[in-house]
Amino acid sequence: MPRIIDVSVPVGPGMLTYPGDPVVSTERVSDMSSGDSSNVSLVSMSTHTGTHVDPPVHFVADGATIDQVPLDTLIGPARVIDMRGVSTIGAPELEDREVPASTERLLFLTDWSARWGEVSPTFPEVYTALSPDGARWLVERGVRLVGTDFISIESTGDPTFPVHRTLLGANVAIVEGLDLREVRPGVYTLWCLPLKIRDGDGGPARAVLVSD
Repeated sequence: MPRIIDVSVPVGPGMLTYPGDPVVSTERVSDMSSGDSSNVSLVSMSTHTGTHVDPPVHFVADGATIDQVPLDTLIGPARVIDMRGVSTIGAPELEDREVPASTERLLFLTDWSARWGEVSPTFPEVYTALSPDGARWLVERGVRLVGTDFISIESTGDPTFPVHRTLLGANVAIVEGLDLREVRPGVYTLWCLPLKIRDGDGGPARAVLVSD
């Protein structure tokens, strides 16, 4: 039987968010315990909350919006590579992993996945990020989707966001905030379905990996 691994993080108040982004809040607006006929809640959050997809328009003014990202980009074979112990993912690190030329979806397992078990992790000063030359390496090899377990694939050091601009400018979808604690390096089938937000610049997603 295939194994289905949920690689999405739970969404709720107190969760890790990118500095400056709105925090998650929930409010019960209809409550059965108060005599209402049903339970209904209001949720407020960024479109880049938790496990989410960055479409081109996130950094490309006329780029595709989240509802325009092709489903065949978000669904299909994906290779998980071990980047634990690596501070920066550049072209040399990617070359060392001997990623097959046919790879279209690549997911990075970093040291951060182990921290998703914390109740309320704080945004770290240092985390594993993709470098600009690593982003160019992925584009040159025809990767269509790249994902990571931290909530940003790019370091906070450069305000011009060259990694996002390189990837999204080449229509490479970015998945951030994956929980890969239960995943071993290897090849899986990825199903990553973001909310179909009209004209959205991002979309929180439910993502799973299916092993053969």
